[in-house]
Amino acid sequence: MNKYTHSGKPNTRIDVADILRGIAIGGIILIHFIEHMNFYSFPEASSAFWAKMNQAVWDSTFFLLAGKMYAIFAMLFGLSFYIQHDNQAQKGIDFRPRFVWRMILLMLFGLFDLLFYNGDILFLYAVCGLLVIPFIRASDKIILFAASFLLLQPVEIAYIIKGLIDPTALPMDLGSGACWGPIYQATGGGSIFDVAAAGIRYGLPVNFLWAIENGRMTQTVCFFLFGILLGRKRMFYNEGNNLVRWKNIFVIALIGFIVMLPLYYLVPKATQSIPCASHSFNVMFNMWKNFCMMLMIVSGVTLAYYKTSAKNWLIKIAPYGKMSLTNYLSQSIFGGLIFYNWGFGLFRHCGHTASILMGACFIVLQFLFCTWWLKSHKRGPFEELWNQATWFGKHK
Repeated sequence: MNKYTHSGKPNTRIDVADILRGIAIGGIILIHFIEHMNFYSFPEASSAFWAKMNQAVWDSTFFLLAGKMYAIFAMLFGLSFYIQHDNQAQKGIDFRPRFVWRMILLMLFGLFDLLFYNGDILFLYAVCGLLVIPFIRASDKIILFAASFLLLQPVEIAYIIKGLIDPTALPMDLGSGACWGPIYQATGGGSIFDVAAAGIRYGLPVNFLWAIENGRMTQTVCFFLFGILLGRKRMFYNEGNNLVRWKNIFVIALIGFIVMLPLYYLVPKATQSIPCASHSFNVMFNMWKNFCMMLMIVSGVTLAYYKTSAKNWLIKIAPYGKMSLTNYLSQSIFGGLIFYNWGFGLFRHCGHTASILMGACFIVLQFLFCTWWLKSHKRGPFEELWNQATWFGKHK
């Protein structure tokens, strides 16, 4: 064993990580509801007032949540991988083969999710999880270098250079757009069986193609790696100078956000005559802006939890975060029931404002269920299934 095999320190349950996970999954659900579960069909507003209101709700929701919640969720995925690996390493067990099996199980959850919702991220997370396995025992320097390299978004840099060399070059197009027609046909006019068939046949490839075209796949691996580093440094425990570090992170992230926000709007617009470069600049600066906002949220919540009386109500979010897989899968099932044609078909009647209010109500119902369920269970239903299947035939 090398010195990176295990930390030698106990990994106790991290409440603030569960809180952040709860915030992330709640934000993701709000985005999905306002998008009508990846089915961008909306009724015409009944008045000019509601048209403006709907647009304001859409813009503010995406500004505050889009990209940031997925980043938090991905970072915590990496943190969980580190904790699981470290706990087993302290027992002299190599967790990596078991983690491969765990990712295969996550792929199965993803396929189940695609039966109801074509925008599943679980299968993509499973693939990205397999990609970070070689890094789990690498040195901190190697992980930091790899994460930083991906943070720079080398694919986008290559396409910017391509566009500058050939201004007529087009952005990356792997064919994701061609998959949307059958998906929209199923969600807008088909049965639940049509939705399931379209989700498996077209939803799976479109998610990967879109993720590659828009930098999401490299971003996901990047955040996984950062999560591993945060786990190694025990940053979510109130020990040593961690809170001082989080204060510094917040300040640096705030400065970064102030710099990146105008660049996100100005640079792609200034390069519109070079479509390839403009698209890649948009992806890059959007990701960097979101990364800064994500760090502000994570550091702000961590500091509020450990330093202020807000801990008393923040801790109430923890049960919701502990059941994030159950909450994610249930929003796919009930979201499809609410908005798709096979269910209530409310995409025909609900604008952005009504949709996000429905999402908020759904989150409240999920929260009440989580609080009730965890009074008599250690894990959520799907979390328990994943855990039992992960350790099938083995003692933990």
